[in-house]
This record gives sequence, C-alpha cells and structure tokens, in this order.
Amino acid sequence: MFPVRKAMAGLSNSLQLKHGLALWCPRSSPLTRPYPSSSIRFNGFHRNFVVASSSSFSNDNREFVIVGGGNAAGYAARTFVEHGMADGRLCIVSKEAYAPYERPALTKGYLFPLDKKPARLPGFHTCVGSGGERQTPEWYKEKGIEMIYEDPVTTINIEKQTLTTNSGKLLKYGSLIIATGCTASRFPEKIGGNLPGVHYIRDIADADSLISSLEKAKKVVVVGGGYIGMEVAAAAVGWKLDTTIIFPENHLLQRLFTPSLAQRYEELYKENGVKFLKGASIKNLEAGSNGQVAAVKLGDGSTIEADTIIIGIGAKPAVSSFEMVGLNTTVGGIQVDGLFRTSIPGIFAVGDVAAFPLKMYDRMARVEHVDHARRSAQHCVKALLSAQTHTYDYLPYFYSRVFEYEGSPKKVWWQFFGDNAGETVEIGNFDPKIATFWIDSGKLKGVLLESGSAEEFKLLPELARSQPSIDKAKLQKASSVEEALEIAKASLLVGQKP
Repeated sequence: MFPVRKAMAGLSNSLQLKHGLALWCPRSSPLTRPYPSSSIRFNGFHRNFVVASSSSFSNDNREFVIVGGGNAAGYAARTFVEHGMADGRLCIVSKEAYAPYERPALTKGYLFPLDKKPARLPGFHTCVGSGGERQTPEWYKEKGIEMIYEDPVTTINIEKQTLTTNSGKLLKYGSLIIATGCTASRFPEKIGGNLPGVHYIRDIADADSLISSLEKAKKVVVVGGGYIGMEVAAAAVGWKLDTTIIFPENHLLQRLFTPSLAQRYEELYKENGVKFLKGASIKNLEAGSNGQVAAVKLGDGSTIEADTIIIGIGAKPAVSSFEMVGLNTTVGGIQVDGLFRTSIPGIFAVGDVAAFPLKMYDRMARVEHVDHARRSAQHCVKALLSAQTHTYDYLPYFYSRVFEYEGSPKKVWWQFFGDNAGETVEIGNFDPKIATFWIDSGKLKGVLLESGSAEEFKLLPELARSQPSIDKAKLQKASSVEEALEIAKASLLVGQKP
C-alpha cells in the first residue's frame, strides 16, 4: 500500500507553519559555516576571468551566469539591467522553452476554461507580477542577455568554474547564481504515478498537458489539499467537471488554515460541486483497458473513478547538479548566508532552492513562494554588484486567488503575513470578508485576511513585522473584520509611541 500519508511523509515538517513559518523552516538551525567578508568580493576576480576567456566555451556572456529560467531568474535579470551589468555579461541557462514567467499563473489564470479568457504568454512574463515591465524574449535580446533554452545544466566543475549542459555544451562563469527552483513530488511509477492522464504542474508544458486532458475529462481527482490542490480544483469547477479532492489531513491547507477557517473554504468548494475525501490513503492509481488512468484505489479498498488526476503533494528543491556546493540537511536546498552566498566564493543560490537565515524569527528557512523568489533574486544581485551589505530580512507572505474566471459567483483572494504561532481569533462571516489573527504571549504574530481592500491588505505586513501587543479580549468582541483591523491598527500605533 502507498498511502497519501506516506507520499507526503517527507513533506510533513514543511506543512506545519506552527513549527516553521515558511515551507521548510525549523525553529532554530543556526548558520554554522563562517563567511569571512574579505573572502567574498569578486570585482577583481571578474577582471582576471574576462582576460582568461576562451572560444572553447559555448556561452559568449561569461561574467555572470544564472542557472534556472523561473521567476527568480527574471527578477535577477532585471536587477542586472538596472545596474548596467547585463549587456554582454549575463547568460541565463534554462530547461524551459520560454523566457522567465510568473509561475503562479499556471495554477490560476492559465487553467481558466478556454472561453473565460485564460492567461497566456507573453501576457505573464516576468516582471508583470509586481507591476514591472514585461520581459519577452525580445527584451532579453535588446538588453544583451544571452539565453540558452531547453538545455538544463547537469554538472558543475567548481575548480574550473564551468558548467556542462544536457546537450553537452561547456559554459564558463565568473559568478554563478543557482535559481533552479523545485521539482514536483511524484507518485512512484509502480503505483501508477506516470500513467497517461496523471498530471503534475511545475511548468508550461505540464499545464498545457493538463489543459488537453481537461478538454476531454469527465471526472477529475485532485490529490493533495494544499495550494495546488485548492487552485486546480477551483479551475476544474470552471470547466464544469465532476471534481474530488483527496488528502490525508483533517482539513484543507492544514499548514496554515485553522479548522474553522478551513471549514469556510470547504463549504464554498462544496457549494461549487467539489467533493472531499479527507483522512484518506491511496493504494495505487489504476489504468483502464486503453492504458489511461481510470481510477484511484484507496487504502480501504474502495475506488474513485477518474480520467484525469492531478497530484499536488508538494515539491523538492532541484539540487541534484549542485550538491557539492553545500546543502542544508534540515530544511533542504542549498545553504546560503544573508546575502545568498554559498560556501563556495562566487556561487550564490536564490529562490525556492536556497536555505537562508530567516532573520526576524532567527532560524533557517527555505521558502517556496513567488514573493521570496523575486525578493531574494533582487537582494542577491544588489549585494553582488554594489556595496550593499545588509542581510536579507524577509517577512513570510502567502496568498491564493481562485474562482476568478468570468461568471464565477464568488471570487476568493486571501493574503497571510507573519507566523501562525499561538492562539487564534477569527472575525467575520466570509461574506465576503473573514480575518484570522495569531496571538502569542500577547503579541500579534500573524494575520490572514480574505477579500480585503487594497488599504486593508497593505496593513497586514505592517502588523506582522511590528508584532504589536494586542488586547485579545477586545479583538474577540469586534463585530466586523473592519473593526478588528482598526483595533489591530490602533495597537500598532500605540507600539510606535515614544
């Protein structure tokens, strides 16, 4: 038997924000490796490197190389351009066929039904997700950035400062930024994890394959009750498909939602026809006579028919080509300091793959989120190219947007900032607003808000970063979300008085 619990066993620690804020984040894991500042400055190294360049290498731009073509690469490229250090100097090596894009779209707007204006490239190339310029393939050419597509790096030679790609290209680098992101956690082949009709979502090719299945599908099963599961199930509703979510936990998004908050969202999904199988284990996925997936066999022996199955049980940092750079065995990923420097001078890691010091909570973390991908890439490049020496001080942030396609009776958009530690106070009736506050030792640690206004959402990070003392009893008596936020804001102002 292969229970869903077993499939997620390696992810269990990552799915408990109460014991670590980001996806991978233990309470204490100090960065033990020393980073003498005198050993990590590269301007002189670049000069020596350029002189030593050779025509035997496949890349023309060798001063800076980014491995990975996702969100982090796009935002890093923009920062190189802003510093005037991209033209003729920067090379990006990607396994994908497309210039960097805003990956969250793949489980949101990209999966909208074809008659409901789905998102498509070039519409969501980086950096439009943060209000920046749309960096199309032409943009990279105009900026003098060399792009190598569909050719992932397979090996690194640290001593020679070279990379080898899948096609056999030999690339030279002066400074290297590893931004390889994550790969989807998969079901083993022996229990049907690779059957036709079984899908995982990490890139556009994956999403396109899923859309092809949804066009023909009648019964969809989503395995996993986290972000991917919730967003894909909402998309399937838009396609008017029979949809079931199966997961081993007691409620949706257990790593963040309280049971009562999860119940609100589960009721919304049920109103849209989605069925739930909670606390379930999966024995295997079964194929039909045509070789396509046909059913999910549960641990209790029962089966759920399905012609399309989406597995959303988490992800693993893509570190296989870079293990010798130095891994963090507690949170996973490549270990870096507050400037995203690895133990190897001249090599950096950013985004999902980086295990970094989460300064405000004094612990190591690995965060799988677009906001961190953007910010870490920008911070790393600024530190590399300028005199910036302040360490990265990230405030964890998560959000989701679902049911946003045309004709949806209720759109969902929530944001969370901070740490979900301590007791909770829930205010509101989900009509459409609801807010949850986490209070620990009298201080506000985290806050989640559904369907807030722009001004209300803007308040959340101020609250979470300041962690003001707050009157829990007074908060509990609030008659509305608006009143609760005003109480929290007043606590913030009190804490700011001299």
